[in-house]
Amino acid sequence: MGVNSLLGIGIKSMAASYAGMQVTGHNIANANVTGYSRQQVELATSQGQFSGSGFFGKGVDVTTVKRAHSDFLTHEAVLSKSVASMDSTRLDLLSQLEGVFKPGAQGLGQASSQFLNAMVDLANRPADNATREVVLARAGEMSRRFYDASRTITTLQVNLNSDLKNQVNEINQLARNIAQANDKLAQIVGVGQPANDLLDERDRLIAKLNTLVQVSTLPAQDGTVSVFLGSGQRLVLASKAAQLETLQDADDPSRMAVGFIDGKLRRAVGLNELGGGSIAGLLQFQNKDLVDARNMVGRLSAAIAGAVNAQQQVGVNLYRPIGSVPSEAVFSIGAPRVVPNAVNAVDGNGNAIGQVGVTVTTPGALKASEYALRADPAGAPGVWEITRLSDGHAQSINSGDVVDGFRVDIGVPAPLPGDRYLLQPVSQAAVGMKLLLDDVRDLAAASPLEATAIPTATGTLNIETLRMLKAPPLPDHTVRITFTDNAGNYQWDLLDSAGSLVSSQTDQWAPGDSIPKPPIDMNGFELKLLGVPRTGDQIVVKPADPNNFAQNNGNALALAALRDSAIVDGETATDAYSSAMANVGVRVQGAKSTSAITTALADAAESARAGDSGVNLDEEAARLIQYQQSYQAAARVLQVAQKLVDTLLAAAGG
Repeated sequence: MGVNSLLGIGIKSMAASYAGMQVTGHNIANANVTGYSRQQVELATSQGQFSGSGFFGKGVDVTTVKRAHSDFLTHEAVLSKSVASMDSTRLDLLSQLEGVFKPGAQGLGQASSQFLNAMVDLANRPADNATREVVLARAGEMSRRFYDASRTITTLQVNLNSDLKNQVNEINQLARNIAQANDKLAQIVGVGQPANDLLDERDRLIAKLNTLVQVSTLPAQDGTVSVFLGSGQRLVLASKAAQLETLQDADDPSRMAVGFIDGKLRRAVGLNELGGGSIAGLLQFQNKDLVDARNMVGRLSAAIAGAVNAQQQVGVNLYRPIGSVPSEAVFSIGAPRVVPNAVNAVDGNGNAIGQVGVTVTTPGALKASEYALRADPAGAPGVWEITRLSDGHAQSINSGDVVDGFRVDIGVPAPLPGDRYLLQPVSQAAVGMKLLLDDVRDLAAASPLEATAIPTATGTLNIETLRMLKAPPLPDHTVRITFTDNAGNYQWDLLDSAGSLVSSQTDQWAPGDSIPKPPIDMNGFELKLLGVPRTGDQIVVKPADPNNFAQNNGNALALAALRDSAIVDGETATDAYSSAMANVGVRVQGAKSTSAITTALADAAESARAGDSGVNLDEEAARLIQYQQSYQAAARVLQVAQKLVDTLLAAAGG
């Protein structure tokens, strides 16, 4: 063996130690770079050289620079980040939505209560103009609160649409960058050595993509990876990237959806196909939470306005002569909306051929929901299936049937088989809510009829309330109710203005009953009684005295009674708002808990990945000292070899 072999060993040893220091320095420099994977130089013993005395080693070779990487831990980390991003995005939006349902003095419930409480003052002072001014002011404030709440919800939708567009653009850019990284990796795969930093960069791009939309990857032998959406739809294949786009939702064009573009192929991507990511959080909030909030606000405004308007319009205002000007509604509200599906048959102008109409009939029975309408799946002619989307309840109806307080009318031409419609009875109600009255005389505090109880000496009969259900069909007629025994049996007589009998009927009253019992209509009114009627007790309901209308508070009492009446689908206005506020509050708390859990899982998964492939500065510092000492030792080998060469040259020269 010659001195050259020793020199070669020293040189290789120095090169290996230098490579180790270089890789270690690279690790230290990138210790704080997100997604960086620790690298390590891989060494192998050089093949020994045979001599008559055996095999003599030739030092060490640098075989490669290996990246610390676990496919399993990386997959778990990016998948958990995708779910955490979806939950975090929904939580942020729900926290904003919670501001619509404010408690206390700034809330819709307080505004509704103050307005209905003002009706109590009106009942106490029906002729007082200052009291009437307060009523109108409270009505205006309540209508503004509902309008503002609806506009805030609309603003959330507009901002969500903008966020969705921006994130789709970001996804498309990331997909292109991943495709470019694939192209570079494919070009250098023939070298036989991994491009560690480029692999890290691609992993970072995929991890970022997962925060926007959940994806899965499939590696190929050429070093590239294919990227698929949660549904399995290809997003990146080798160096080619497909694209996503934003488009109008097929059911409601005011909402956004996500579509997939691959060459000539274009199709909508459903929420369930996205899996996770912030886009899934945006769409989940839009399609469920925001829709429900809009319907809760809309139902509340429609029910309150409907009850107040109905009672107002059966009363008498202060315009002279009395009864000359019909009482008008207090509020206007947004009309029900029918939205044809984007796939429905259209005419030459792009308008839906089939005609469907929705009319609110009973505001107090409305639900906080949208409805899907389609032809009967069984194919029955003239029969339609309507589904309440809030709970999935479906039923068959015919044209003109009433469902949950609204009537559905199928027009001409009727929808074609396969057509679908989204019915929104209340979603636009609050945005169209406005105060219609501007004159204190418009308030109809007086009742067109008045009731007088005439008890016998043994009876305790009294009148609790006289409430007009509609304008009296016979405003100049009188109804006389006479109890014929002590068991509650009575006879009522309808008398014309001359006192002549027009009609007569018998019935029986029990505590809690109204007179008359539905559906009987005496003259558009409903009586509630107090006490115990006895034989001979009478109640006379007659036209109110025109000279006393300024002090007549019959209709104001009925308006004031709305405060404690179940006018919102079986609840009072205050209770209905409290339920809506609690509904949103529960969603926020649930989202907080879910987001905290998924964020903790994502952090744990990332910690596991970083623990396996991240940089530990203490370990790298120790390795740096190790490689430094190895380098110095290798330099010493070269120094010894150099002295041997010098000694040999000196001996040869001597």
